[in-house]
Amino acid sequence: MASEVPPHHSSYLAYADEGDAGSTALPLVLIHGHPFDRTMWAPQITAFAPSRRVVAPDLRGYGASPVVPGVTPLSTFAKDIAALLDDLGVEEFALAGLSMGGQIVMECYRQFPKRIRGLVLADTFPAAETPEGKKTRNAMADRLLREGMRGYADEVLRKMVAPYADAEVAAHVHRMMTATSPEGAAAALRGRAERPDYRSLLTGVTVPALVVVGADDEFTPVSDAEAMHAALPDSTLHVIDSAAHMPNLERPEEFNEALAGFLARLDR
Repeated sequence: MASEVPPHHSSYLAYADEGDAGSTALPLVLIHGHPFDRTMWAPQITAFAPSRRVVAPDLRGYGASPVVPGVTPLSTFAKDIAALLDDLGVEEFALAGLSMGGQIVMECYRQFPKRIRGLVLADTFPAAETPEGKKTRNAMADRLLREGMRGYADEVLRKMVAPYADAEVAAHVHRMMTATSPEGAAAALRGRAERPDYRSLLTGVTVPALVVVGADDEFTPVSDAEAMHAALPDSTLHVIDSAAHMPNLERPEEFNEALAGFLARLDR
């Protein structure tokens, strides 16, 4: 399993780097969501590494990467990713992210658009946080620091993956959440509360985009995906039935089929 491969370490981030670095196919970079790690992309690494280079970092504060308490803005995550790809000699790539990872993808496009040949935005949304949302995220950060991750993980598991999801998938998601550092998760929550509004950015994206969402996602419903699809000049919308917030794990065959078609277009 790709998830069992020990991580590499750059000057900062831990990461998976699978596949053929000499392939003519476009490299694929995968950005995980909160509060997960690079292993959430195991089905995609397994599927796509035979044909292209696939890089999946652990964001700072998550997985095997260092934990930095305080506040981690999306801009910092994006700078970390750029530095890692510099270290690896990956100049141009397709960039995919889910949930918070999708918002980091948008921030990466804001910072270094010329390196990105295509965007995959899965189960995410571009709007800035509302005043109420800021309070909620900061309160959750306080709670995680006070109580740890398990109570939160137990509460949200069946919104992260649908109640009918495969038991092994649910167990994997729960393990990722409970293994996450409360300090890292809290820093990301505080940073995410202050994120910019990316809606106008999307209208100026000059590369193809794939928007994916689980049909039963409660965190980022289909309407959010439809709005992003409408805003992006060149996008495809793919709604995955029988999936909630993590269709890449809940329905990997359907997710991979949509991603494969998109990557084939970019390779051409």
